[in-house]
This record gives sequence, C-alpha cells and structure tokens, in this order.
Amino acid sequence: MTPGLAGFIASGRDEAAWEQSVVDVLAALATEFEVVPDRGGEPARAARRTLLDTFDWRLYRARLTLEYVARSVGGEFRLADHTVTTTTVNGVDGARGVDRPVAPSLITQPVTGWQAGRPHLMCEVPDGPVASRIGDLVAPRALLPVVTVTTAATTHRLLNQDGKTVARLQVERPVIGGQRSGPPAPPSSSMGGSALPAWGGAPPPPRPPPPPPRGPRLSIVEVRGYPGQARRAARLVGAAAGVTAAEVPTFAEALHALGRRPGDYSNKVDTDITAAQPASQAAATVLLRLLDTIEANVAGVLADTDTEFLHDLRVSVRRTRSALKLFGDALTGAAASGAAAVLTEEDVAFFAAEFKWVGDLTTPTRDLDVHLLDFDDTARGLNAAKPDDLEPFRTYLEQRRRKEFRALTRGLRSARLTELRNGWRARLTTIKDGNPGARGTTVRSGQGRQAAGGTTGTLAAERTRTAFAKVARRGAVITAESPAESLHDLRKRCKELRYALEFFAPLHDRTAQAKVVGELKRLQDCLGEFQDTEVQIGEIRALATAMLAAGEAPAVTLLAMGEVTAGLVSRQRAAREDFGRRFAAFAGIDGQRRMSALLRGKSGDGS
Repeated sequence: MTPGLAGFIASGRDEAAWEQSVVDVLAALATEFEVVPDRGGEPARAARRTLLDTFDWRLYRARLTLEYVARSVGGEFRLADHTVTTTTVNGVDGARGVDRPVAPSLITQPVTGWQAGRPHLMCEVPDGPVASRIGDLVAPRALLPVVTVTTAATTHRLLNQDGKTVARLQVERPVIGGQRSGPPAPPSSSMGGSALPAWGGAPPPPRPPPPPPRGPRLSIVEVRGYPGQARRAARLVGAAAGVTAAEVPTFAEALHALGRRPGDYSNKVDTDITAAQPASQAAATVLLRLLDTIEANVAGVLADTDTEFLHDLRVSVRRTRSALKLFGDALTGAAASGAAAVLTEEDVAFFAAEFKWVGDLTTPTRDLDVHLLDFDDTARGLNAAKPDDLEPFRTYLEQRRRKEFRALTRGLRSARLTELRNGWRARLTTIKDGNPGARGTTVRSGQGRQAAGGTTGTLAAERTRTAFAKVARRGAVITAESPAESLHDLRKRCKELRYALEFFAPLHDRTAQAKVVGELKRLQDCLGEFQDTEVQIGEIRALATAMLAAGEAPAVTLLAMGEVTAGLVSRQRAAREDFGRRFAAFAGIDGQRRMSALLRGKSGDGS
C-alpha cells in the first residue's frame, strides 16, 4: 500500500453500488494511466489472513501487527512494525524539512504446518526473523488467533506512457465463508471476519448490532522507483465518486464487526472514578473492575493456554482482598449523597474469606509454574552440575503440576466459585448504581468513618496516607538481625500501598504518581527477590525430600538441586544487603515529600 494511506472503501449499501464505485475508480485512473487487469480481471484465489496476538495485546501495544497468511501449501508470517510513521525530507536551499509518511517496515517468514485456529507458545513458533523479533516480547504468553479475515483480491496494473508498470490498484472483496468441518464455525463478520475460539476470557457480552455492510477495500500499491506515480494514483482514487477513505485497518474493522476492539483487555485497574463521587460507589467500581479481570481469565486458566492467565487471575484476587482491607468499610455505610450500601460487616468478612479461598486454591499451581518457567535458565546457570542432571527434577515438577492443576480446575468449575462471582457482582452493581432501600451497618469510628462515608477523594487521601505510614513505620525498625518474617510482612504492606495507589490513580497527578510508584516498585522488587528465594529454597528442600522418599531422586539430581539452592541463598543474601538502600530511597525524607506532594495533588519532585 502507498505509504500514509489506509486505503479506500467503496461506499453504498449493496453490491451494485459497490461495483459502480469500482467502475468509477477505474475510469478515473484511466484518465492518466493505462489500466491493465491482472489475470484477465478475475479475482485471485481467496486469501485467508489471521491476526495473531497475545491475550493482553502485547504486540499491538508495541505497535506491531502479526498476521498469518494461509497459502495452498504452507503459509507465511507477516510482521508489520508501526513504530516509525514519518520521516523528515530535507527542504531545498536550507528550507525547513517536510515530514512524510513512512510505510510500516515488514518482516516475512515462511512457515509450514501452522495451525491457525489454535494457540501457540513461542516454543512452537518456527525459528526465523519473525520469531526472533517477537520472542522476548511475547513469552511466556501464547500467540492466539484473534480474528480471521477472508478476501478475494483483483489487481489492476497501472502503466505509464512507456508501458511500464508504475503502480497497482488492488480491490479486495470480502468473502463470507461457509461452515468448516468439526465444531460449528464461529460467527462471521460482515467483512469476512470470524471470531475464533475464546482461548481465554469470559463468555463475551451480547454483541452490539453489526455495522452496515462494507464494500470492497481499494488500495494503491507502490512499485519501487515510482513513488510519485503511486501518490498520483491514490489522489485519483480518493477523488472518485462513491469512494471514502478507510479510517481503520482491515483487522480493526473485522474486530469491530464482532463487538471487539484492539487492546480490549488489560489487567490494569483502569476506572473512571472521581474525587467527588461517593466513596461507596468508587469502591464498588474498583471491585467490579477487578471481578471483570478475574472472570476474563478463568477460561484461559481452564484451557491451560499459558501461565499468565493464572497469574493475572491471582493478581486480581490479591487486589480484591487488599481492596476489601483498605476500604471494605465504604461498602457497609451509606454515603453522604445517599448511595446505597447492601453489605454488612459480616458480608464483607464473608467475601474476604471466599476470595482468600480462591487465592489459596491457585497457589500450588502458580508456585510450580514459577519453578518450571525459570527451569531452563536455572539449569544453564549450573557450574558443578550439568543441566541434564536436573531433568528428573523437571519431570517431578511436571507431575506435581498436573496433579495440582486438576485440583485447581475442580475449584474453578465449582458451584462455590460460580455463586461467589454472581453474588459479588450483584451486590457491587447495586452499590455502584446507587439503588435505594439498602441495608447497612456502622463503619470504623473517627476519621476512618468519615472517609468511608464521604467522598472518594477523602477516602483515597486517608487510606493511602495510612498505608504509607504502615510501610514507613515497619520498615524503619528492620535491622540486619530482623527475622525473615519481618521483611515478608513489610512486603505485604508495600503491596497494599501499591494497590491503593493503583486503585486511586485517576485522582492523582500522573507525574507525581510515577515518581512514588517508581521508588516503591524498586523496593518491592528487592523484597520480592528476598521472599521468593526464601520460598523457593524451602520448596526445593521439601521436593528433594519427597523425591528421595519416592525413589525418584538420583544422586546427581540431588547434588544439582543443592547447587540451585546455594544460588538462591546467594541471591537472597544480596537482596537483604540491598534492602536498606531501597527502603531509604522510598521512605526517607525525599520519599515522604514525594508522597505528600502526591496526596496534595502536586507534581513537584519533593525536594
């Protein structure tokens, strides 16, 4: 396609109007070019293109577009890089340069045996330039088939006066495919798109009415050495009757037809709460967003598509438990504006206990996932032992994971979890919508009660300030002799503060928030390294004992596991030594000033 152009669409609501628009375009081009149809004007074989991305749109967010184009034999990956959109062309005689559009750079890779209708982990992606470009960005997520578009293209060559081809007009017509073999085919979009199986995510909401049928898409394809002719042809197409500029790419249009959009999933707590709204409504809004994320990931966990579905689910469960601890009392008392409260203190305690159950349910599988995800790097890092010495340990971990995963799936499919999800959503929706006639109880006394029953701004300032004070107070008394439990407790307090900052982010200045969160994250990374290595050391020792008891631990494997444990001890010691510096950077005088500036709504550096 000519750089800078998204193409054009033949307007009209029926096929006759569309075809007339194509005729008009050909006539307009014929005024300056000789127009010669390829293949006698017959459409090429229908092309089937599948957009590939991770569930959380990692490629899209990196401004990359990956598609798989099916061929009669094999297929091809096409990776378009949209990170550079313009280039500056120097002016004449020192005149100011001009920014001109640049076509996305394209990387292609032939592939064979690719099954476009199912997820693929990066270890299943054939080696090549595309795999090399996206590997670190995608892993450990799977590439999912997001949407498939089928079109039949007709190409016309545009010749200059010398009879040379200087550009091409491509006319792509949607093909509405029939049923495929096997399970029922997914619904087709009005432009030949189809929603492939939901390898992750909750059952989709009711689809909106489909957009009006769209006509053929027309684009001018540049021939190397003739950019000016291609632009001239594009101007002629744009000026033709019955043609409008294509505002979105083909895949985005297909997703829209299916009630979706690029980037429609994120595990971030992105809400539209405001400082002036009742605290109870903001609390319900945040908790509903977390519930949405939990439910969006259940299907992916059950399908075992990739390990990040379980990770995202667990994070949202932890955030939910922290939210209930931070401002669960806001749900039990009616706000000053009369917003509803349909929860008692006993209700909040019940739901907190239920979400703890969900967290405990997911812990064993996730712990084993962490071991297996790091396994290859750990094995390569051995010095005395060989990587192969650890293979019996990997086998044992995989066996344990299969057992724990079966228990996890039973819990996720249980009536208990269904009742929790449905009951929690119903209660939160009632509070968020502010339905009258609700029952409630008193909340904590003093300033906390005023914050819980007041505005969101008051609640955010009071609870964030309290969470920061807990971190500063508990961290200040930790010394080199303090037990590991004290750092673990501080890590939990840091998580609560981090979640509070995330929940109330719409109320804060972005620059001030970024400074506070940046230092907090570095402290959390240090505490996380200390605690994670502590847990892994204990788990490896327990697993070694279990393997030995079961007769599944060769001597070389136990020795290799000992070397791994020694490496973890070294990492833990380094994290402990780094703690004082990290804590001072976050909670010292400068850190306190940054937090004060954040809560006052200022973006200064706190110095």
